Amino acid sequence: MTGVYHWGSLAMQERVGVRGPAEHVGRSIGTGIRDVAAAFLELQPHLVVGAADGLGRMWASLLTGPPGFVRATGPHRISVVGAVPAGDPLAEASATDGTRIGTIALDPRTRRRMRLNGTLAATPRGFAVEAERVFANCPKYLQRRQPLELVEEGVGVMSRGDALTPGQVRAVRRADTFFIATTAEADGVDASHRGGLPGFVEVLSPVELAWPDYAGNAMFLTLGNLTVDPRAGLLFPDWESGAVLQLTGRARTEFGADGSRRTRFRVESVVESVHPGRLLWSTPEYSPHLGSTTR
Repeated sequence: MTGVYHWGSLAMQERVGVRGPAEHVGRSIGTGIRDVAAAFLELQPHLVVGAADGLGRMWASLLTGPPGFVRATGPHRISVVGAVPAGDPLAEASATDGTRIGTIALDPRTRRRMRLNGTLAATPRGFAVEAERVFANCPKYLQRRQPLELVEEGVGVMSRGDALTPGQVRAVRRADTFFIATTAEADGVDASHRGGLPGFVEVLSPVELAWPDYAGNAMFLTLGNLTVDPRAGLLFPDWESGAVLQLTGRARTEFGADGSRRTRFRVESVVESVHPGRLLWSTPEYSPHLGSTTR
């Protein structure tokens, strides 16, 4: 580690030529939860969590609850009321003390997001996370949506497989948002967001995806993690139906001769679910940054 970055992130920053901006932005990463961050968390009906399952595979999962189900209970600790849904790949990990976990709270209403990474402790009502990294991100590439309806009924896990079905291929191709969980050994787990216009995620085959790396905050936490450890978990939420598509596999960064970057992901396992207590959202108002994305 050098400051807040490990060697994988530093290598990416050096290759792209953004070490100066990355050092500046890195000063925003801390271990404490500020009052404004605590207030933001208490308004959120969603929390994305990333971790490894018992087999070491990375997954990202979605938790939903009434505002206040996630809240700061100290300057370095958050509490989550409720459990990862039964059958979810992270159900066991989210109930196991010592699980390294990455979280991201993203508010489609305001296009704000906050990431908190740390170590999990099971509690009688859910789990807590002792924060090791806390920081906010800019609203770039976030789509604006409004909540419409909370649906209490659901069927749980609908399908499991080792490749995308034709219906899942269509879902990925029309996605404008997904989340990615990555890790870097002792540096813990991180959960991040990717956004773009529908079609920005290419389905190269039922077991291979690719997406462009748009210019962002210069930290390269996700691609830095993938430089160290290729394991990754993807979560594609269907905002209008509440369904979630979870993929686990391995990813790598590819560089084009023109300086462009893209991530290539190999699918190893797929879970599709429709859980009770899911929140349905409106159609999106796309980010204004998506009209001028650079790769």
